Amino acid sequence: MSLPHWNLDEIYTGCNSDDFNFAINACRENCTRVKALVKDNGAIEEVIKTWEKVLDTFETLDAYTSVLLSVETNNTDYLYALNRVSKLSLTVNNLEVIVINFLADNRTAVLNALDNELKEYSYVIKELLEKHNHLKSQEVEAVAADLNRSGTEAFERLQEALISRTVIEYKGEMKTVTELRNMAFSKEREIRKEAFEKEVQLLKNNEIAYAAALNGVKGSTITLDELHSYEPLKRSLIQSRIDEKIINSLISTLEKNLPLFRKYLNKKAEMLNLDHLAFYDIFAPIGEDVKRYEFEDAKDFILDKFYGFSKEMGDFAKKAFDNNWIDAEPRKNKVGGAYDVGFPDAGVSRILCNFDYSYNGLSTLAHELGHAYHDSVVLPKSHLLRTYPMTLAETASIFSETIVLQGALERASESEKISLIETFLQDTTQVCVDILCRFYFEREVFEKRKESELSSEEFCQIMVESQKKTYGTLSEYHPFMWAVKGHYYSSAFSFYNYPYAFGQLFALGVFAQKQKLGDAFAPKYRRMLENTGKDSAKNVASLLDCDIESEEFWQSSIDIVATYVEDFVNASNN
Repeated sequence: MSLPHWNLDEIYTGCNSDDFNFAINACRENCTRVKALVKDNGAIEEVIKTWEKVLDTFETLDAYTSVLLSVETNNTDYLYALNRVSKLSLTVNNLEVIVINFLADNRTAVLNALDNELKEYSYVIKELLEKHNHLKSQEVEAVAADLNRSGTEAFERLQEALISRTVIEYKGEMKTVTELRNMAFSKEREIRKEAFEKEVQLLKNNEIAYAAALNGVKGSTITLDELHSYEPLKRSLIQSRIDEKIINSLISTLEKNLPLFRKYLNKKAEMLNLDHLAFYDIFAPIGEDVKRYEFEDAKDFILDKFYGFSKEMGDFAKKAFDNNWIDAEPRKNKVGGAYDVGFPDAGVSRILCNFDYSYNGLSTLAHELGHAYHDSVVLPKSHLLRTYPMTLAETASIFSETIVLQGALERASESEKISLIETFLQDTTQVCVDILCRFYFEREVFEKRKESELSSEEFCQIMVESQKKTYGTLSEYHPFMWAVKGHYYSSAFSFYNYPYAFGQLFALGVFAQKQKLGDAFAPKYRRMLENTGKDSAKNVASLLDCDIESEEFWQSSIDIVATYVEDFVNASNN
């Protein structure tokens, strides 16, 4: 069967359609209305609610144009539509400054409203009042937003275009970086090695462009953060709704447990008859092949496990499958990886993946459906009350992955279990060891970029040193991973790395609560998801009795990983 493509018609019927143009005009009109309300010193609640309409429509427009371009990165109509929305972002971003200034100018009345009609908004509006302390004049913020749009966001698109569109000859066929990276899962080491070498060559062919893009993004970020009296990591923590105590506990726990992950990697090397893994061996399959999953097989398995957790979650996933919410086919000019995105005005989500008929493909699909389920819980809420931070964004997705893994292990043969456990350990190593590597890399790049631009060679050197600190001894490292990962090129969110480790370990802690609470867990889980947009990560976690300030909590999650490491080592010894 052919793999599905998504249907976007319930969002807009096209990027030149009447409904798309109507939405752009409606967004502009509501921007004008907010400005008028502020000028006339209107009711605080009306200003907030009208502003939220602007944010909902803009988020929908932005998501729509982004998903269009992600499956056809060479489509000029889609690029033009994205640029139209990008231009609109200047007005929307400027409006945020206007609203925040309005709230600060009426602080006493605002605080009174937070005790009464706007009580549910207490945390998020206090966040905005704190943000006011870092804002410059409206004129300066407008210029900064425009430069960000034409500068850092353009560099983001450059990196994405290079990854998805540049090709190199490999055995008579032209391959992109994404296609070559997929060969890292091959059973044949020679294939993995050849693909890796071609990937590195392709990245090196464009190293000047990648280095210019990364220098541009990080340099602009440093300048803008200094303008607003931030450090990049500090701003990231604020956006993540955590503090230094939490990030330090997380990072410290990861560092202390590097020997655990190296124990797994060393055992994997032994099973592959290698003294040490090379970077291209990290994803090598181990054990008996887990069955090939046709897309329909994956669908049925996921639905069975989701329904086993709750009828609501099962019904949601069925709706996503039945209504063509998923674009699953890998193809030229489509970006690699996977994501979920919500569309507030339509009240729906869409999922992109590159399904490869493996268990990993099934697990990725379950992961993104977990994100989409999270969307379904919060999309009915108003914008400010549903916009959750990156740290909590991975909770539902990894929880869904874990449900599927438990189901797969229950029905697997002993040899299949080794493969499934190893797949889990692969993924967990990525979000603990590799994420720590990325954290080290980005931290050092920011420090060095304050002084001057970095060459491609310097980026490669920092990357290899970061890999050595985290992975330990590999026979070969990947010097160009800084060019591959689009997260480094984010203009909106620096240190787009630690939230994945946070999400993985927090979700494991949440899953442990499921095992403890049984049938009483599902409603508590939903309540926790409902609150992810309206409170700090610490307070949200406390709803499930998780103390994310303590290293003990993070260690308890790592201890779950340790049981899988022991199972893997013992099973492979037998």
